[in-house]
Amino acid sequence: MSPRLAMPQGLASQRPDDRHGRRIMLSAFDLQPWEDVMKMSQEMQTPFALEEATIADVHAAMRERVLTARQLVQGYLDRIEAYDRQGPCINSILEINPAALAEADLADAAPDKRGPLHGVPVLIKDNIETHGLPTTAGSTLLKDHVPRDDAFIVRKLREAGAIVLAKTNLHELASGGETVSTLLGQTRNPYDLNRTPGGSSGGTAAGIAANFGLVGIGTDGVNSIRSPASANNLVGLRPTLGLVSRTGLIPSGLSQDMLGPITRTVTDAAIVLDVIAGADPDDPSTHVAGAHQPPTYTAFLDPDGLQGARIGVLKSFFGREAEHQEVNAVIEWALEAMAQRGATLVVVNDHIDPDTLLSTAMVHHYEMVRDLDAYLTRLPPGFGVSTLADLAASGQVHRSVQGTLATAMTMATRTDEYHEHLDCQAALRQRLLDLMGKHALDVLAFPHQRRLVVPIGQTQVERNGVLASATGFPSIAIPAGFSAPTASAPLGVPVGMELFGRPFAEALLIRLAYAAEQTLKARRAPEATPPL
Repeated sequence: MSPRLAMPQGLASQRPDDRHGRRIMLSAFDLQPWEDVMKMSQEMQTPFALEEATIADVHAAMRERVLTARQLVQGYLDRIEAYDRQGPCINSILEINPAALAEADLADAAPDKRGPLHGVPVLIKDNIETHGLPTTAGSTLLKDHVPRDDAFIVRKLREAGAIVLAKTNLHELASGGETVSTLLGQTRNPYDLNRTPGGSSGGTAAGIAANFGLVGIGTDGVNSIRSPASANNLVGLRPTLGLVSRTGLIPSGLSQDMLGPITRTVTDAAIVLDVIAGADPDDPSTHVAGAHQPPTYTAFLDPDGLQGARIGVLKSFFGREAEHQEVNAVIEWALEAMAQRGATLVVVNDHIDPDTLLSTAMVHHYEMVRDLDAYLTRLPPGFGVSTLADLAASGQVHRSVQGTLATAMTMATRTDEYHEHLDCQAALRQRLLDLMGKHALDVLAFPHQRRLVVPIGQTQVERNGVLASATGFPSIAIPAGFSAPTASAPLGVPVGMELFGRPFAEALLIRLAYAAEQTLKARRAPEATPPL
């Protein structure tokens, strides 16, 4: 087990409490020859807290020449070995990049070429193509699929200096909410090892929550970025459809598929969004992206951002039964705290039923055959599967996905129903715009999950991600707090709040989410994966 990374005392007049925006000032150490700095580093050791580190923390330590990208990568690899493979056995990492340390060495050898993600180890959900690494969607049938190219956003991450550290588990084919696959099995929630991490991006979320990487990338067809973010005390941003490319994604329905960051802080989510947003010639939906991007989303990180905000509390997205009360109590406390920081809460009683929308406004299962077949037919010969029907007929997909594939094959032929659901999506967009305009609202707020994330073996129900997935509008999930502690959940089970906005309102969402984060201070590292 490697020793914790070390930072010399006195290197900076301010140590990264700079998670809160204070600028780091370098001392004379910054001017010392590298060998002298390393010698002084060894003599004056104050632990660098790898756990819960932010991009700003890491870059500050790198600027001060007391942390290398190699040390950072090795630190995360040590944690994966200690906690993902053994100990609590979180089981979130499908494949470690064997070149990660070599890529870290290249970053260390070029300190003057610092992109916004220089040396940042990233966890990538395994339905996103990565050159040289398997991209499997969690399926044993795709275990030998090694793409020749990176997905568009992976290429952008690398160009910004990021290191792809590992590929993460997901609910097989991104078709469920519990994160279980034939290739790796069940991922566990680091806050309660008896529960799922949500899904389908639960491997990325569990890994980021347990500090196996600095930031992560997930995908979201219905709930799949925000559900695991909520369940793992994280920030999960689903951007507006058209802001981020889907090229290189194993799709489940491109009218709803989206990619976005899963991080421990809103600041890191904003930094990652700066990198991955933008037009991609191969994804026509993104051709409008440039017109909607600010120079940087980090300009909206305002701790006073709740002042004057009007937040619509969507009451129909709160549960009313006994099993909902723990979640309701956390969200109501969080909203009241936000009101005390200057937000106006507007109770919205318009009855928009999330369960009805799931049956009337979702189109991903109608599109799954079309879009997944288009992807699979481009694979090199020899895989034995070139259609969704081949996957279903193999008998080798996880049992939790078999029904989904059967449903998708049936629904692919129901053209009239499909167009009715598309019409429902269009009507919902207008209804929500009218509703927010009527009440002069900046965002709608509600719990992402009406009840706590379920124990392993149960199916996740009562998630509220349908508004963003049906409309293509943006939303962000942030930590709101925890349920009461139990023997298996010593901190309690995480509860996340979702903020839903108008199209391309990511800057506003980030402003409100950041101010809420600074107010609530709800992020806690799980006790199951302590510092090594």
